[in-house]
Amino acid sequence: MKYTMIGVWILAVTAFFSCGGSGSSADGKVQVAGKIENAPEGVVILSQFTDSRPKILDTLSLNSDGEFTYELTVETPTFYELNLYGQKVVRLALFKDDVEVNYNFSNPESLVIEGSQDSKEMLKIEKLMGDYQLEVNKLNEAYYEAMSKNDSEAIKKIQLDAMTLETQQAEKVKEMITSMGDSFAPLAAVGLLNPKTDFPFIDELVAKLNENYPGTISILQMKQQLDEMRALSVGQPAPEIELPNPDGTMVKLSDLRGKYVLIDFWAAWCKPCRQENPNVVRLYNQYKDKGFEVFGVSLDRTKEDWVKAIADDGLTWTQVSDLKYFNSVAAELYQIEAIPATYMIDPDGKIIAKDLRGPSLENKLAELFD
Repeated sequence: MKYTMIGVWILAVTAFFSCGGSGSSADGKVQVAGKIENAPEGVVILSQFTDSRPKILDTLSLNSDGEFTYELTVETPTFYELNLYGQKVVRLALFKDDVEVNYNFSNPESLVIEGSQDSKEMLKIEKLMGDYQLEVNKLNEAYYEAMSKNDSEAIKKIQLDAMTLETQQAEKVKEMITSMGDSFAPLAAVGLLNPKTDFPFIDELVAKLNENYPGTISILQMKQQLDEMRALSVGQPAPEIELPNPDGTMVKLSDLRGKYVLIDFWAAWCKPCRQENPNVVRLYNQYKDKGFEVFGVSLDRTKEDWVKAIADDGLTWTQVSDLKYFNSVAAELYQIEAIPATYMIDPDGKIIAKDLRGPSLENKLAELFD
């Protein structure tokens, strides 16, 4: 079970630094060269990203002027890493072109990459990631401070700021990827996007990469993952859910057809879910007469805990559960790996939004009904 503390969604980019297999390739040599000035004691290590972790290839030898040259056989788009004395990491994207890396330890901003355009694009990704992480750190610090003071208004504002930052960051990432043209460097940036909210963009990107770099394992893996997610993308019909309510009566999601329905995956033991419930209650009471409904799907283990939470939180909408925790048939059908999680469906039963809560849920309902 995973939670993001203030709603800022970050995916480990290294999960996508994995290329290999056969297919269209340069089937030739690529030279990695450069110059390191004012270097500290230590070594320069060249590693290749594999399916699981960086694999150390070699320790590079530098001459008296700090220059180095190393030759690689690169048969498919591949990501590498130069670890400079344990103090600076340079990520490279190599396929057909040689690359030159120059860095002066007396100036942290002196990194220059020449040659490989794909590797140059990596610098843009690193910069964008670094700037974003600084903003996330600021919000996290503010969140901890607000929590220590039990300042609910400040917490709410931070959550709203976090969602705004996330949205703005996604747009910056997409603009950056678009600017990269036919480079395969976007493989390293796609992990910065949320496939739930940016599915169409990612889907189109992976299709383009697959066309330009056929047979690349990481691209094929992402394509398979997207194919599995496609059934739950915005615009698709919401899969049917049929589970018992607290009285034991089987209830279907389709029974609510004709209304806008928030499918709310939650549980009595889930603190963020319980904290969100008052907001959902308020919005439900505000919009239920206009055609808004909630379909609660509990991932509890015991009926006692589930029913008590319903009563304690004043949840008056439809509730169902098979009391199987994350093994619930509904959780597996909707690929739920963490809660709270929501899907908004329209009167025709099609998915129109995902992961709405707090201000984002309020804004969406205002858009639909006001």
